[in-house]
Amino acid sequence: MAAHIRRRLRKGATTTAVAAAAVAALAASQAPAAPLAEGATGGDQQTTGGETGGPEDGAATGNSPYYTDLPPLVTPNRPGSSSNLPAATGSAEAGIPASVLAAYKQAEQTVGTTDPACRLPWQLLAAIGKVESGQARGGQVDADGTTLTPILGPALNGQGFALIKDTDGGAYDGDAVHDRAVGPMQFIPSTWATWGQDANGDGRKDPNNIYDAALAAGRYLCAGGRNLAVAADLDRAVLSYNQSTEYLRTVRSWFAYYQRGTHEVPDGSGVLPTAPSTPSPSPTPTPSPTPGGTTSPTPSPSPSKPGGTKPSPSPSKPGDGTTSPTPTPTPPRPTPPPKPTPSPADTLGSLENAGTGPLTATAGGTFEERVSVRARNALGAPMAQLPVTFTITGTTGTLFDGGKKKVTVISKADGTATAPALKAGEKTGEFTVTATAGTTRPRTLTYEASVTARQADKIVRVGEKTLVAAPGEKFADAVTVKATHKGVAAPGVAVTATMVKDSLGLIGNDKGPYFKDAAGKPLRTLDLTTDADGLLQLPEIFADENPGTYKLRLTTEGGGSVVIELTVQAPEETAPEETETPEA
Repeated sequence: MAAHIRRRLRKGATTTAVAAAAVAALAASQAPAAPLAEGATGGDQQTTGGETGGPEDGAATGNSPYYTDLPPLVTPNRPGSSSNLPAATGSAEAGIPASVLAAYKQAEQTVGTTDPACRLPWQLLAAIGKVESGQARGGQVDADGTTLTPILGPALNGQGFALIKDTDGGAYDGDAVHDRAVGPMQFIPSTWATWGQDANGDGRKDPNNIYDAALAAGRYLCAGGRNLAVAADLDRAVLSYNQSTEYLRTVRSWFAYYQRGTHEVPDGSGVLPTAPSTPSPSPTPTPSPTPGGTTSPTPSPSPSKPGGTKPSPSPSKPGDGTTSPTPTPTPPRPTPPPKPTPSPADTLGSLENAGTGPLTATAGGTFEERVSVRARNALGAPMAQLPVTFTITGTTGTLFDGGKKKVTVISKADGTATAPALKAGEKTGEFTVTATAGTTRPRTLTYEASVTARQADKIVRVGEKTLVAAPGEKFADAVTVKATHKGVAAPGVAVTATMVKDSLGLIGNDKGPYFKDAAGKPLRTLDLTTDADGLLQLPEIFADENPGTYKLRLTTEGGGSVVIELTVQAPEETAPEETETPEA
């Protein structure tokens, strides 16, 4: 657990006098609330548009009570200096217990890996933890991050709170009649059943463990494709936790306060809040008030006129004796039902590499690696039956097996989706493969890939006949070579032919044999390509007026090379035959 829990500070560093001064400063402060996103109003309210992150009641905590203490007016300095300030200036309030702070930062890092688009800040978790439980009652947790005693809210029995009957058989909250908010982040059992996490690696999803609870809160706040860097999304996320604008204002205040600076304090020495929210009784229908505070009486039906007859309708026009037809009422348009919020198990959280290695192949070849991704839902679990689209972008001519540049694959039970094999084009260069999944807020993952030139690790001359030409003449015999790669003919391989003075090709030659360009001018270097059988017949070779033995060096992509000798010499002259003179 040392890796998870990180450094621990000695408990009990805060004295009673310092704690009392901090509480007095806290009670006296009246810091203004942070600005709300446009559209937020006073009083309790539902989340805009019905977007929630949790169960049917729409709040992770079941709208249980919370602490309403506001941060001090004097904000802390940046980390590193605030710990030396006296408690009365707000330094004590900026302190967060070591294990609790570590849990918030670990949750930010984990969610940032699986759902980077959410942009979850750990300071938001700290603000909610402060308001919900006073940072786990000042950091009263053991070495594993579990609270020393359970933190339970009141029974949600409808007496001033929401009415939520028992959903866990009392397993988490010890109440088999009604649910209660549980743990440092105050999850009700029904919400924890959906969002619970095991962040400390002990094999249990425990709402009383600050590591598990902080990660669950982070994933809950990110539900529904929220981007918490956007004020409106952040407000909706906080309201989904507890549907009260007072709650939102309080959390926002602590969020802004912690963003200005915090420091770590020993577990068990955090400052405890003192002002719980006051629950309101369940509302009952009342008559609509009239201006002045009186109640409108129920209207009585208008009496009939004397004689018991209904008055004749007024004529539509004076003197015409006709009446206006009764207008046909327009039927009200039906209100479309709200779209159901997808559960976190059905919400795409992230798209990650599922083990794809380097994507490299030679021109015309098949890539050994196949692009593979893994989809995870908002809870971090593998997500099956999700369409994932793979798209090739580039000019190398590379295509998926089947000749397509775009294919869609459905993820398997383990969340993986693997694209068909890639077939390299004939053009060398770089290209990308992009995997895309999701519609509301798509997740993408891009892979770099490359096509390299065809290779041959060996090149040999075909035939052994000596190559000889007279000065100023051309070589009568053509030069043919064959390139292979791992013993197999290598078609389409680039071959460079160069006239050199040494076998290593370090010194070029400006005399002796040469090729000709299209204009008939001498060339002593050519770039050529093997045919479909890996063979290459060189163009005609000519000799200049300089006799001697010369070298022709051929090299390939992949390291193959061969040196061929060319001899320029004059033909041998033969002496005329002697004839006998006949005797006289």
